[in-house]
Amino acid sequence: MSVADDARSRMQKTAEALQADLAKVRTGRAHAGLLDAVPVSAYGAQTPLPQVAAVAVADNRTLVISPWDPQLADAIEKAVRESDLGLNPAAEGRRIRVNLPQLSEERRRDLAKIVGKEAETARVAARNIRRDAVAEIKKQVKNGDIGEDQGRRMEAEIQKITDDAVRKMDEAAEAKQRELMTV
Repeated sequence: MSVADDARSRMQKTAEALQADLAKVRTGRAHAGLLDAVPVSAYGAQTPLPQVAAVAVADNRTLVISPWDPQLADAIEKAVRESDLGLNPAAEGRRIRVNLPQLSEERRRDLAKIVGKEAETARVAARNIRRDAVAEIKKQVKNGDIGEDQGRRMEAEIQKITDDAVRKMDEAAEAKQRELMTV
């Protein structure tokens, strides 16, 4: 694998990790992925909620959780309540209903700042990948594996890949911030 392909692959993974982190930030609208990272104490192990229950969107502000095993309903309800999402689930027979509260303006701003910090962390990771790739290219030039002209072309390609990745990360963060600030 070439240095550029490796850098591209690593930056793609960084962008995907940013997307996953941004998906966890609550925007006030219900979506099933909101509870993906909630660990439930089931069968003696911590299990992600989607592996023990179905999560469906009832309406814009409500999620409905249907446990595969009805005996896990209490554990699921407890896990959602204790998660850092600030949600208050309510048992409804065999299902659990989760109403998402309206976000205050101050909370929206705080969440937008968190999104900005997540994006900056991803940008720093992309720049570190670029730094490592450029160092590898310089090492290859020094060892005589590639010529100086080819090394400069490869460095320019790495910079282009980095700029592309950072632009995608910025677009994702800006879209999430717009979504957060929309009432």
